[in-house]
Formats: sequence, C-alpha cells, structure tokens
Amino acid sequence: MRYMATYDLMETVRNTNQWMGASALALASYPVTGLVANPMFQWLAGWGEVTERTFARMVAKPDWGIQSVPCEDGRDHLVRVDIEVARPFGDLIHFNVLGREEKKRKVLLVAPMSGHYATLLRSTVNSLLPDCEVYITDWHNARDIPVSAGKFDIEDYTLYLVDFMKHLGSDLHVIAVCQPAPLTLAATAYLAAENPEAQPRSLTLIGGPIDPNAASTDVTDFGHRVTMGVLEEMAIQRVGFKYAGAGRMVYPGLLQLSSFMSMNSETHSKAFTDQIQRAARGEASDHDRHNRFYDEYLAVMDMPAEFYLSTVERIFKHGELAANAFVVDGVKVDIGAITNVAVKTVEGAKDDITAPGQCVAALDMLTGLDDSKKASHVEPDAGHYGIFAGRSWRDNIRPLVLDFIDSNSGETPPKEKTSAKPAPQKTALKAV
Repeated sequence: MRYMATYDLMETVRNTNQWMGASALALASYPVTGLVANPMFQWLAGWGEVTERTFARMVAKPDWGIQSVPCEDGRDHLVRVDIEVARPFGDLIHFNVLGREEKKRKVLLVAPMSGHYATLLRSTVNSLLPDCEVYITDWHNARDIPVSAGKFDIEDYTLYLVDFMKHLGSDLHVIAVCQPAPLTLAATAYLAAENPEAQPRSLTLIGGPIDPNAASTDVTDFGHRVTMGVLEEMAIQRVGFKYAGAGRMVYPGLLQLSSFMSMNSETHSKAFTDQIQRAARGEASDHDRHNRFYDEYLAVMDMPAEFYLSTVERIFKHGELAANAFVVDGVKVDIGAITNVAVKTVEGAKDDITAPGQCVAALDMLTGLDDSKKASHVEPDAGHYGIFAGRSWRDNIRPLVLDFIDSNSGETPPKEKTSAKPAPQKTALKAV
C-alpha cells in the first residue's frame, strides 16, 4: 500500500462522495420539486446535505472558535491565537486574552498527535482560559510538510517538548493528555538531567499509556499482536501529488478514520441515519449536537510514518519507557532523575483505551521524587474522553488539577473560585 496511487485513490473516493452529496442537494432543492407530492426529494436533499458536509470536513482543519473569555472585571475579553514558537511539524501557540492582566498560572497543554488536530482539546482550553495563561502544542498535518523537512519520530517529538518547556520557563505547569503522556514524562526527565533549571513546577498526566502492559485493552492487544512488517505494509502510504508533502511516508488520516468508525460502526451508522432524517424534516442546524461532534471527529490528519511506527514499536511493543530504557538523541533518559517536579496522574475508571493502571504506573517510576510530590486520581464512571472534556473534567477533574497546580506553584495561590470543592491530593486507585 506504500504508493502515491493508493493515497490518491482514497482522496478520489472522498472527493467523489463530497461531489455526489453536493449534487444531490442541489438537484433536490430545485423549486420544481415542490410540484411533486413525494417526500423522496426532501430525503434526497437531506442525504446530500449530510453527505457533502461529512466528506468535506475530513480534509479541513477545524478552527479553534474561541472568540472571547469572561474575566473578573465583568467584561468578555477577546482571545487572539499567537504562535510563540514555529516549527515544521508543530507550533507552540498561546491563547492571548487581550486586555487581561497576565494570570499566575501558566499552563502548557500537550495535545496528542494521534489522528486528530489539537482542536480536539478545545473544551479543555475553554475551561482553563478564565483561570490560566494557556499554551498548547499545535501539531501539523504531515501531508502539508515537504519531504525536505526531514523525519519526525518519538525522539523528535520529545525534543520539541523540551524546547517548548525551555521557551516558557520554569514557572510552568504541564498537562499532557493521552498519547503524549509518556513522551512528556520523558521530556521532563531529559530536562532534569540536561537542564534542571528549565524543569516545570508540576506535571499532570491524563489517561496516558506510561506502561501499556499494566492493564490490557484492545489497543495494547493490537500492539502486541501485529508485526511491524505487517503494520508498515498495511498502514503506511505516500502522500499524493495534491499536497505539499507529496512523497512523504504517512499513516493517512482517512485510513485512521476508517479504523475509528469501524470500532463503533452501528452507533455511527444510526447517528448519520438520524441526522439525514432531521435534515429532511428541516430540523438540522449548522451547530446542532451532531454537527458539533462530527465536525471535530471526522477532521483527521496524517501522521508521519516514523512517528506512528516508533510509537507502536518502542512504547507498546518493547515498553522502553516503562522499563526506564528510553533513549533520546543518544542520551538515555532516567525517569528517576526527576526530583523537583510534582507529578499527578488522572485516569478514568471506564477508560477502554488507556485502562486504569497504565498511567498511574508513572508514580512508581519516579524513584527520585518524594511521595509528597506525587498524586493520583481515578474518576468514577468516566471514559477516555470524559477525563479531559465533558462533565467529569469540568466538575471534578479540573478543580483537582487547578488545586494541584496551586499547591506546587511555589507562591500564594490565586484567589479564584472553582465550581467544585477540591478533593484530597491523593485518592486511592479504584478497581474496575
């Protein structure tokens, strides 16, 4: 499958479906169809509307859509997205709240490079903006990066994080969500040995596979079962002629999306059937619940092949980080070198992607860190998405994380109200 023709074939199928949807919508919307007493035309228009939008959004990067944030002065302040550090494979961006005094809490959100854009954390950013200066890693779509920019694997990802942390300074609190948690822990340990003054004050790891073997899931089972040769042959393709990254080896977003959809095919099928019916009845809207969810879910990006393959091989198959044997740029990273950074893990009791036990394993690896600087929390009834977005995050986890940040800021915590009372710093790991 490692050919441009295969990549272009998938893009051709996507483009054709988008065109068919647009054509059906236009055809069924002619005024003359009103003379026919048959609901077929309304249904065809509904099918066309949903189909066109579905296939168009697959290649479009979503906008952050964060226009303003309410502040203590009673006014809504405009938010400007500024690029702090620009790199070929990803930028460090800052949500600059205009006219607001700089917040004491400086937070770096490390977004996953796992098929979706960083905008997947939009609600997380929104929830933190009133109380924090928020920075986030904004990874680029590999299809748009020329081959001349070189490779990008998990070591390069880790070094990007190291540079971003150095840029932001030591008065920083890092929150890593899901897939980047192991590499963020490695980047912090790398700094502890190479440049201790640049270490952040705290590190919160949310639902990350620090030790994938600590609790089995379908993801970990797949990682052990598939061989690297089969994975490379079946998942990797060359970017086609349409994009700036033509010829780059990638794990295509469209191929990833087909895997995402197949995991819950019945649920997605019903969701689209219901949306077509709503569109046919004129009940669908541009920002209804279906469109808000699928505008983000269907917007996928290509991953550099070397990043995807090295993640599977080194993190899941060989468990290099869990074994404290991870090497970055020829330097062995010792997790035990972290002695001053407070570390908290957050897991969801019903997380079927990164099961409870995989993330909290980080605390046992921190042999040089005092127990007073370690904390863990398992959120009951929360799945993978719920631990960084949705009600569980807003009502329970976010206040805990802010309290953890304040407890390790090295200064008097800001006097700001949160929506829930903070829970104890350390909570027992609950069995599922």
